[in-house]
Amino acid sequence: MSASNDLKPIFKGLLTWVPGVQRAFYDRNAGGATASAAYCYGVWLKHLSLLYRSGMRSIPQSILELGPGESLGTGLAALLSGAERYAAVDAVRHASVTTTRPVLRQLTAMFKERAPRPVKGWPDYDAELDGRLFPSAILPDEDLAITLKPSRVAQIGAAVERLDAERQHPMVRYATWGEPEPMGPGEADLIFSHVVMSVVDNVERIYAHCARWLRRGGWMSHQIDLTSLGVTEEWNGHLRYSDAAWAAVAGRRPLFVNRERASAHVRLLEKNGFEVITVLRKIATGGITRDELAPRWRDISDEDLNCSTAFIVARKP
Repeated sequence: MSASNDLKPIFKGLLTWVPGVQRAFYDRNAGGATASAAYCYGVWLKHLSLLYRSGMRSIPQSILELGPGESLGTGLAALLSGAERYAAVDAVRHASVTTTRPVLRQLTAMFKERAPRPVKGWPDYDAELDGRLFPSAILPDEDLAITLKPSRVAQIGAAVERLDAERQHPMVRYATWGEPEPMGPGEADLIFSHVVMSVVDNVERIYAHCARWLRRGGWMSHQIDLTSLGVTEEWNGHLRYSDAAWAAVAGRRPLFVNRERASAHVRLLEKNGFEVITVLRKIATGGITRDELAPRWRDISDEDLNCSTAFIVARKP
């Protein structure tokens, strides 16, 4: 890779300090793919299946999601599966009644049809699915007959309609980090996130919040993208920069790649009192070599160097 390509991310980061230019690098209305019901359906089936594979044996009644994005669709999928309460917290408010209402309609139809998981993706969880590619052993027909009753779906819909109100419905709560917390200490049975923990500015602080929110015996699952998220040409090219250079790349962008590796997430989870049950690692090729790493990263393990995505399941003892 040429020196000019090395400098491109730094130049873009420096531009974010120019008045008015930051908007070009960060769209406050963008929140990922969660405006798609199919995407939310797949994300929930994945987390649910892998949690069951790791030992969880009932649908959590109180669920908290970190970084829901453009809609609260993944949480609605959890409610349609039998959860009684869902809360979400995000850095910036993306979701609204307008973005979430149509997703609920589509998700309800997908669960009624026992629709197959949309894409295989990673990690592979097909072993937990039936011949229709639906988790019928986890979500049997007799349970869904209750959770998908018209009166219950209407109740979820009523909660969605109050999403933008000052006084939200107790079944669905949504807040940003600067607002009152949507859930109190020890109230969550499950906390999950999907491609979020790689862009928080303080991973340890978030896990400390999770330790406070989660009840004893509660579960957590996180899928974490450990790539540069396209900032560099190589998927792990962000590890060639010193901390000072990477700070320049980040510039004034409020959400940016934090560069923590999979082992750091495991260590911070354990430091905050969690028992790590499952760590799945997706190994990638074609990135930068160990010789190209910044001094801070030179001694990382081969697993950390080559792991592009991790899926972690943990539990609060």
